Parts: sequence; structure tokens; C-alpha cells
Amino acid sequence: MCAVAVAMLAAHPVVRVGDGVVPANTAGDRVATASGVVQGITLASGIHTFRGIPYAAPPVRDLRWKPPQPVAPWPGVRPADRFAPQCMQNRLFGDMVFRNSGVSEDCLYLNVWTPDASASAHRPVLVYFYGGGFVTGDGSEPRYDGESLARRGIVVVTMSYRLGIFGFFAYPELSAASPQHASGNYALLDQIAALEWVRRNIAAFGGDPDQVTIGGESAGSISVSALLASPPAKGLFRAAIGESGAMFGARAPVTLADAERAGTAFAGHVGASSLAELRRIPAMRLLLDASRPGVAPFAATVDGYVLPKTPEAVYAAGDQAHVPLLVGWNSTERGYQFLLGSKAPTPEHFAATVRDLYGQHAGEIFEHFPDSTDAEARESAIALASARFITYGTWKWSELQRQTSGEPVYRYLFARPRPQMTAEGLEDLGEPAESPGGAVHSAEIEYALGNLATNRMFAWTAHDYAVSDTMETYFANFIKSGNPNGAGLPNWPAAGAAADAVPMIMWIDMRSHAEPAPHRDRFLLLDRLRK
Repeated sequence: MCAVAVAMLAAHPVVRVGDGVVPANTAGDRVATASGVVQGITLASGIHTFRGIPYAAPPVRDLRWKPPQPVAPWPGVRPADRFAPQCMQNRLFGDMVFRNSGVSEDCLYLNVWTPDASASAHRPVLVYFYGGGFVTGDGSEPRYDGESLARRGIVVVTMSYRLGIFGFFAYPELSAASPQHASGNYALLDQIAALEWVRRNIAAFGGDPDQVTIGGESAGSISVSALLASPPAKGLFRAAIGESGAMFGARAPVTLADAERAGTAFAGHVGASSLAELRRIPAMRLLLDASRPGVAPFAATVDGYVLPKTPEAVYAAGDQAHVPLLVGWNSTERGYQFLLGSKAPTPEHFAATVRDLYGQHAGEIFEHFPDSTDAEARESAIALASARFITYGTWKWSELQRQTSGEPVYRYLFARPRPQMTAEGLEDLGEPAESPGGAVHSAEIEYALGNLATNRMFAWTAHDYAVSDTMETYFANFIKSGNPNGAGLPNWPAAGAAADAVPMIMWIDMRSHAEPAPHRDRFLLLDRLRK
């Protein structure tokens, strides 16, 4: 076991009542779960929080690359006053802040915020999955903190799931040993295990197991789209929220055969000829080897079990979970640099790039992404870059859900640009070379979850807090009822199920309002060109 894991285990002792280590009991801070009693803490707001609760056994040694296994019960009272380690990952994004002491392969823990840890409360529940491209991120990040939504009467759960090679490694020997003849998708199985934990235990924390909404951003949103298509997740939630991400288009899963070939190639790369040898490799070495240039990223797999088919095929057949969906994306998910690289956003550079990418179909792209001026070329480059990155896939998810689920789909476009950086933010991240002029990828998280104050990198204004109040209220209403509408809010109509209709979308900014979804023609074109 690595030194970090040993240190974290020492920081999470299991102590017995009377040992003198358990903090003085505060009403609502001691809860009996199916595996044992946990002792949380009460925040200044009166919200009770429980951190670092194990929802599965540590996935180490022989449990590496296995579906999550049951937690071993513990005697006495287990402190739940600090966040457990994040799953194995490299530090990739400067905007990620973790409230724990480091990484460990022993990382399958979750956190709960509740206004009333009473079995009689029956409050709605949000289980939120973090983003980070399935290679980084953690449920301890302040932007995902559940205190604000808990003050609105919601029980909030965040969790950690295996990432990268630990979360998506497929290998012939693993598939052969599986009762389902499947391997990979351990990250999704972790999420399902956390939902099963919620089903068994959340009532003791004041939550209603029959009123669970799942939500997430980026990789978390991609996860939500996959869980709606996953038979093992059936019945574990009643509504879903997706922010900028879906397992469609560029994010579609690979075949099991391709994933196994990638796993075999990686095993050869590290000099392992068997699963036993792979499991003996220290976690940090695996992480470093999997991160080297030339190693293909590990992705979700159509394994015949967690994902019986691609999510697109499941949704097209109407076999996904038929639940209300609140889904959307941001106005500038990617800057023009994502498409043009270091080239200036001029008509000439945009046209040359489009011809390289789309060949004989370039003319159709120009019809829907105009580039007659520098301003048009810049806007079109941003829009096309964003679509190729994540907005097309999110749009496709929302389209199929509204057409085949029979449930309402509420779509949004988040357009609020972040304010100026603070001195602390400039010191940490450095001043951007050029403002993207819109709401960038992940910018909506703190607004939606009521966590602007947890991010000191930006000089939030009263206008930002007003937008956050509107968006968080929509989210809270949806979590409570499956409908975001409520008193004092602009009406948010559902998108409508007709395939040929132009759906409505909620534009979220200082003057939030519903309008016909803009640029549907662009998505329809990209949908046609990829087939």
C-alpha cells in the first residue's frame, strides 16, 4: 500500500464508543448505516455533513479491476468528519481544488450533506458526479459542495469513482473471469454502487430513496447519460441533470474487442503478461505509465453488461430510463483555438481548417457557420469547436430523450461570462491570453450549485449572485419535483417531443428567458454528416 494510502487510513480510524476519540455527539451527527455507525459534523449553517463514508471495499490488490465489492462492517463509531483521498490521478487542471490529503487507490467513498438526518424527513436527494474527463476530479471539490442545496431542503451526495486506467481498463483475462464476460466500465459500476448505497442508506440521513435525482457536469454528465442507458442502474433514480456532456458523438464508447486490444497493448508496454502481474504493479507506476505519450486513453466500453449497446442505440430504441431530464451546455464550451490552434480566427484560416476536416462537405459547413468577416469567422470557429468538443453530443442526448422517453426534457443555454479574476486567481492560473467572450466549459457549476463563494479566483458581483440564485432555484425545483418551474422565475417550458419541432430552451443570464433553440440547423447538419 502506498504511503499516501497508509496516511489516509491513519487519518480515518475506526474507533469504539468510549475511546475518547469520537467528537462529542451533536444531534443529527450520528447515523447508523447498513455497515455501521458514522459520526459527522454540524456546519455553522446548521447543515449536517458526513465525509468519507465508504460505499464499497477498497479496490486494491485482487480487487483492482473488479466491480465494487461490499463494505466490511465496522464496530463502534466511524468518524465521518473529513474527505477521503481522491482516486488515482495526475494534476491536470489548475481550477481543481481538493479538500483532502492526496491520492490513493483506496478511494471509494462518498459525502452527504443533509438539513435533517432523521429517518422521518423524506427529503429529495441529489447524487452528483464530478467532471474531469474521467482522468481527474473528486467529490471533495468545493464547487460541488452540497451545503447550499441542503439549505434548500435537499440531501446532497457526492462520491469518488475510479479514473483512467483504474476505471476503464479492459483485458481478455478480466472478461473471461467475469460472470457477464465483460471488463472495463469500473467507473460506471462505482457510480451504480454508490446509487445502491443511497437506496439502502439515505433514509437514515433524511433522504427519500424514491426521490433520487442524478446529476453531473462534463464527465459527470457523460456518466448520467450512460446510467440512463444502463440496465444495472435501472430503478435507482427518478430524474436526471446533465451539464455539458453525453456519451454520444465523439464521446461514444468503444467496442469491448477494441478495449481489450488496447488493454493487451498496455500490458505489453509495461512488461506484464498476465492479470496477476498487472495487479502487482504499484498504483503510482500504473498511473505514470498510462499517462505517457502514445498510450491510448482508456474509455467506456460497450461491454454487453453495463452498456449492452451504445447509449445512442439504447435511446433511439426507447430503452433508456424514462425520467425527466434537465440538460444544457454553455455558450463558449471551447475557444476558437480548439479548432484553429495558434492561427488567428480569420475567414482564410477558418475556411482552410473546415476544408481539411470536412472535405467535399465543407460548403455545407460554410452555409451554417458563416465566415465572411473576421467577426463571423471567430464566432463560427467557437461554435464549431464547441460542437465538436461537447455540445453536439449533449444536443443529441437531449433530442433522443425528448423524442423517445415520453418524459419532459428541459434544455438550457448558460451564457453568463465569469467576471474578472481576482489577484489570487491571476496568481494561480495566470491571465488568459484572450477572453473567450462567453461562458466557458464548467463555468456554470458554481452558479448551479450555489457555490460562487467557494471559488476565490473570480471577483463575483451582485449580478453573478443573482444569476446563481436563479439557476440554483431552477435546479432545486427540478430535484424536488422533476419540473424546474416555480414562483418568481421566468417560465421554462419543456422542449416538446415532436421530432420536427424547434424545441424551447432557457437562456440563463441576467435576463433569463425561454426562446426557440438557436442554431438547430447546425446540429442537424453535424448529425447528418457524421452518419
